[in-house]
Amino acid sequence: MRTVFQRDRDRVIHSAAFRRLEYKTQVFIPHEQDHFRTRLTHTIEVSQIARTMARAMRLNEDLAEAIALVHDLGHTPFGHSGEDVLNDLLADFGGFNHNRQSLRVVDVLETRYPEHPGLNLSFEIREGIVKHETSVKIVLPEFEGDASPTLEASLVDMADEIAYNAHDIDDGLSSGIISFDDVLHAEFWRTLANGTMQDLRGLAGDQRRYALSRHLVDVFVTDVLEETSRRLSRLNIGDLESVRSATEKMCDYSEPMVAVVTDLKMFLRTRLYKHPHLLAMSGRARETIEAVYERFMLFPDLLPLRFQEMMENEAKEIVIGDYIAGMTDRYAEKIRGQLSG
Repeated sequence: MRTVFQRDRDRVIHSAAFRRLEYKTQVFIPHEQDHFRTRLTHTIEVSQIARTMARAMRLNEDLAEAIALVHDLGHTPFGHSGEDVLNDLLADFGGFNHNRQSLRVVDVLETRYPEHPGLNLSFEIREGIVKHETSVKIVLPEFEGDASPTLEASLVDMADEIAYNAHDIDDGLSSGIISFDDVLHAEFWRTLANGTMQDLRGLAGDQRRYALSRHLVDVFVTDVLEETSRRLSRLNIGDLESVRSATEKMCDYSEPMVAVVTDLKMFLRTRLYKHPHLLAMSGRARETIEAVYERFMLFPDLLPLRFQEMMENEAKEIVIGDYIAGMTDRYAEKIRGQLSG
């Protein structure tokens, strides 16, 4: 009754790692406000945008959806702060990268089926994890390093960026850390307003935030679809073989929009991500993860039995990293309390 990619999607949705995303930080700690994005709601938003773009371009919507749903399964507790800490702790063992960890989750760490390890996902979904845009390139023999990913995987990369840029503005406004005046006077918004400035000033509260976020998503998605179509036509891309052999990036913003997005990212970095409240959260994340890691290094028998058994074939540090990466924010805090008690 299902295509291969629909089956992959369903296996991801039913996995424990997917459920745990509900209590993993995106930018703000979830319990500070019920409406802040979590890693799970971010993933759902990425999936929605990716499905829309794939359908508009008559690509495989099921493939795009499955890649979107799986792309953040390897994220640590406490957002990117947690990833930075684990990367430092595991520096002598190749560091830590959430894309590589996502592949490890679906290939090894999920144990739902007696007939095989992991979720037994298709090559295309797993390749979409490995070739997700990141500063750290994952090189594995199974996935040709020079071959471009599917268009669906490339669209998910763009959907991911569009989603977090838009919803981080929304959450920043909701938190009060940034104000509407901050946004309305920012260079990126003056470029994107397109006559909506007065409309926003006439709205209030949630409706104004939603209108702003919706406009950002609409402008970025439209630009990516138009620019991607132009590049596919110019490069004469008509089948999977030509996609694989392409030497240029096919899914991207137009050149003018790249400058706008760069300015938006700088705005978020300086006005939101570097705010003392979020920096304090990063400090708390480092203290928690380091304390839990050091305790398990001293007393590995405190790990669940399955992870103790994994240490027979893998380095203790890697296994402890696996266990910590799978934790939710609140579980990491709970374990820290128990281990230090």
